[in-house]
Amino acid sequence: MVMPVFQPGDDPGTDFPMLLQRAGYGPVDLPSGTTIDTPHATTCVAVRFDNGVVMAGDRRATSGHLISHRTMEKVVQADRHSGVAIAGAAGPAIDMIRLFQVQLEYYEKVQGSALSLEGKANQLASMVRANVPAAMQGMGVVPIFAGFDVRRSIGRLWAYDMLGGRYEEREHVATGSGSLHASTVMKVGYRSDLTRDDAVELVTRSLWEAADADSATGGPDMVRGIYPVVATIDNDGWSLVGDDELGDRYRSLIEQMGGSTS
Repeated sequence: MVMPVFQPGDDPGTDFPMLLQRAGYGPVDLPSGTTIDTPHATTCVAVRFDNGVVMAGDRRATSGHLISHRTMEKVVQADRHSGVAIAGAAGPAIDMIRLFQVQLEYYEKVQGSALSLEGKANQLASMVRANVPAAMQGMGVVPIFAGFDVRRSIGRLWAYDMLGGRYEEREHVATGSGSLHASTVMKVGYRSDLTRDDAVELVTRSLWEAADADSATGGPDMVRGIYPVVATIDNDGWSLVGDDELGDRYRSLIEQMGGSTS
């Protein structure tokens, strides 16, 4: 790929999606009435704790009643202090996140400083809004954006609708087919003084309950060793919670419910 050259008045500046569009790499419009059977990601959650935020998502992707993927990663790092969780059409969502990651890196290299956390939330909203034509074809993307605001020293959460509307949440947020069940668990269990361990416990429990009530949400797979993707974001940055810790938490949860882990 050869980098294009722009006239001074036509330079897209730090807007990386506009750079791609000017270079002829814009999104592809589907013919009217076209539908595509694409895998869909399901339930993701995020919650604030005393020093940051925790994000989590199950690993199952479905195509109708078929389990198309068991190990999909729906929670990904956007940059050092932020992350995105996706629900909806898997292909467009993954492409959107990759473009979002490059956008943030591009902005930082051009400007010499990172975009503000609220600016990142706004940028993601514009990308969701640009996906509306595909959403009308059944390939909608409904993300969660969360991160640690280094300027205010707090964790912050944003929910989105399919038309690009963004809404900052103060405590917790859920998206996807199992969001009703997951958000109910978080609403009951949330406290303003949650620690990191409390928040991880809360999101793992919420995904457990969502998987128990929603067939499109995957629960922990003890046989294959597949657990939800859980990440914390605080002043030190993005950190994934290890499978060993998640396995211990789910085994403890099963024992509390009177089940067997064997």
